[in-house]
This record gives sequence, C-alpha cells and structure tokens, in this order.
Amino acid sequence: MTDTVHIDLGDRSYPILIASGLLAQADTFAHCPKASQALIVSNDTVAPLYARQLQAALAPHYPKVELVVLPDGEAHKNWTTLQGIFDALMHNGADRKTVLFALGGGVVGDMTGFAAASFMRGVPFVQVPTTLLSQVDSSVGGKTGINHPLGKNMIGAFYQPQLVVCDLDTFDTLPARELSAGLAEVIKYGPIADMAFMDWLEAEMPALIAGDKRALAHAVRRSCEIKADVVSKDEREADLRAILNFGHTFGHAIEAGMGYGVWLHGEGVGAGMVMAAELSQRLGLVDAAFVRRLRALVARAGLPVRGAILDSQDNAGRYLELMRHDKKSQAGAIRFVLIDGPGKAVVREAPDALVREVIDLCCAEAVQA
Repeated sequence: MTDTVHIDLGDRSYPILIASGLLAQADTFAHCPKASQALIVSNDTVAPLYARQLQAALAPHYPKVELVVLPDGEAHKNWTTLQGIFDALMHNGADRKTVLFALGGGVVGDMTGFAAASFMRGVPFVQVPTTLLSQVDSSVGGKTGINHPLGKNMIGAFYQPQLVVCDLDTFDTLPARELSAGLAEVIKYGPIADMAFMDWLEAEMPALIAGDKRALAHAVRRSCEIKADVVSKDEREADLRAILNFGHTFGHAIEAGMGYGVWLHGEGVGAGMVMAAELSQRLGLVDAAFVRRLRALVARAGLPVRGAILDSQDNAGRYLELMRHDKKSQAGAIRFVLIDGPGKAVVREAPDALVREVIDLCCAEAVQA
C-alpha cells in the first residue's frame, strides 16, 4: 500500500509517495509532466544500482530518457558539478518541457533542483530520493542549491518538485553510516514539533537501525507530515520554517570547517542538536534531563554527540566565524534554533560568551569522521 503525504502550496502543490517498489513502476510516474524527453541525474554510487530501473519505468512516458552521472559526495556539490547537468541538458537538446529526475541522496536532489530552477529559467523536476536523509528532509520543500567554501547551501533557489517518490526498498543498499546520518533528520522532528514521535523513536530505534521496513515507513511518513505542515505555512523560510534547521547551525559549521564530506551532513546535525540543546538549557528553556534524553537518543542512532575540533588554538572562535555565514544570521548576529520547551522550537540569538561555553563543553579531540 502506498502512503501519500501532500504538500499544500496552491498551484505548486505536489504529493510525496511512500512505499516499497515504487521506483521501478511505470504507474508511479504516470501523472508527471509530459515532454519529449527526460533527464535522470544521479551519481556514480546510485546510478549502477537504480538508474536502469528508473529508465525502464520512465520509458512508457518519455520517448527519450537520458542519464547524467555525477561524482558522489558533498565535496562535489559545487559549480563545476552543476555545470555537468547543464552540459547534459544542452547536448541533448533539452527544451522548457524537459523533465529532470533526481535519483540519489540530498546532494543529487539539491543540485538537480537548482539546475531545474535555472535552466531556461525553470523546467519541471521530480525527486526520487534514495537515502533516508533525503526522503525525510532534503527532497521535500523545494530547497535547492550548492555549497560555497565558506558556507553550506549558500547559493540556490526555492523551487518545488512536481512529485517526490520515496521507495523504501532503496534502503536495502544504504550503508549503515548513511542510515544513521538520515536518522539525525528524523530525530529533529521530535524536539521541535512532536514529543510523541520522540517517544516512538526511543522505543523503535533498534528496529530503525536494523532497517525494519515497518518502522522506517512510519519514520518517513511522520517526518514528511511534519515538514509538509511547516512548509505549507512558510514556503520560503520567512519565519516558521527556520525551526527545521534545529542542530544545523552548529552542524553546518562542522561540515564546512572539517571540509565537506569528512563528516556526513547527518553526523554534523546529530552533534549540532546536542550542542543546540545544551545552549537551550543554559538559556533556561529546557532542563538538564531533556538534554540528557536527546543526547542518549542521538547516540543510540549511531551519531556523534560531541562536535569536532576545528581549530586547536581557538575552536570556539572558528565555530563562531563559520556560523556567522549561516543563512539565518542577520547583520552578523548568529540566530540559533533552540528548544523552547519539549516539542516547541524558537529562533533567537545568544551571547557569544555563552555559545563559547557550549562549544568548549561539547567538543572533543576524538571525533567521528
């Protein structure tokens, strides 16, 4: 049975389909925009596993189905790799109706969406996320973009897909480290919006780690429901949508400071959530018991709970420098997503001295790479 979650954005609304076996079924894509050709964008890890299935599923709908394969990894989420998508579109004579299909994780999805938003000032695209992280977060909501050496996802556009296809069978080939990284984006939804979901995650974490499809289906569905509700109310992150970045301000600093790809995005978010919770406690928003509870859940998901050492001389100073490039920063002031009581998030500033205390407390020499 296919679960469907709807993103309600007026004429930009679209469904998220969640089930096993979707990727290889022609019917899954029957209502996608019509065109003379489609371009699948994937990477050199995912394409050998799933590109042929997707090509076969799209063949009844598009006379021409082309494939472009990008190098895998966050380190390649840049202008050079993006240009490869534009090159493929140009060489294949793409037009304004050509449909792009993003087959892969968050990097592929973000870059394909940005290419779709930019090529001929906008062509349709479809998300076919193959990682847990991309199914519960990055494929939903229309954030697209690439990284800059000084900041993650600093260059991009809001551009909604036509459809999101979450095939749970793609988890069968997902490495354990990638599964854990995806769980970070699942865990965040509890503290910011739904403590009953956090209760469920604590009970079901062994099943999730083991790859149980029943548990994963619920995790994907509930995560998408929460994100769909937030995005429907605030598509372009004017206010509410910023709460979805819980843990990301610290996490993005770790990713940029270590070099993109050294820590996975979800690993940075895992440690970042613990750091943000510690900061929340020091501001009097939550108690120590909540911080301990969140830290334990992050650890049980196989994620780091301590941040990286980015500078042996002034680690906190390096974090602050990088975090000032965060998209939520305003006039040089860093704005953090904090927990304003369990199940509720708030975006606010914090004194640098307090942030330094948290960073010094939460970082260690021995870090997960």
